[in-house]
Amino acid sequence: MDTTTVAAFLAVDLLLVFTPGADWAYAISAGLRERSVLPAVAGLIAGYAGYTLLAVAGLVVIVASSAALLTALTIAGAAYLMWLGLNVLRQPTTLTASAQTMGSSRWQIALKGAGISSLNPKALLLYFSLFPQFIDSAAGWPVAAQTGLLGTLHMTACALVYLAVGVLARTVLRTRPSAARAVTRVSGAMMIVIGGFLLTERLVG
Repeated sequence: MDTTTVAAFLAVDLLLVFTPGADWAYAISAGLRERSVLPAVAGLIAGYAGYTLLAVAGLVVIVASSAALLTALTIAGAAYLMWLGLNVLRQPTTLTASAQTMGSSRWQIALKGAGISSLNPKALLLYFSLFPQFIDSAAGWPVAAQTGLLGTLHMTACALVYLAVGVLARTVLRTRPSAARAVTRVSGAMMIVIGGFLLTERLVG
């Protein structure tokens, strides 16, 4: 795998990671709750680690070749994203609400984060649609090694960005409740829009 391919993948991957969505909303909620950023981000990364292991095992290629299965997974992820967005709009993040919705233990916080990233439509798009475009079966690297590298790069990008989002939420939004509510409302609206777009594209297309 040459550096040009890796650079091209990183450009696309960072564009997806920097697009606010369910992961961002959860990282922001974690930042507004004491000592929750690290377990929340660890949970989010754990979800992507599961996808990476499936990709290395070759299951992603199998799923990507099944239009019906890929459609079902995309619809499930889009519906979940819209449901999260609706909940965010109905109860914008505040310090109290964040403490109630994220769970009482670090394990619960991490587990919910893993569930959010596992059902994130962006993950389905990345692993099932984009990964195959950057993997060259004729290259010197084994396909599993190439897939592992791409997955590792994605998880590293997610960890850095989501940690930054959580820390910024703690330092900036924690003292500005109205700004925190506005940011989470925007995140909720974007989750609904992205989920609706993906759902419509799959059902109509």
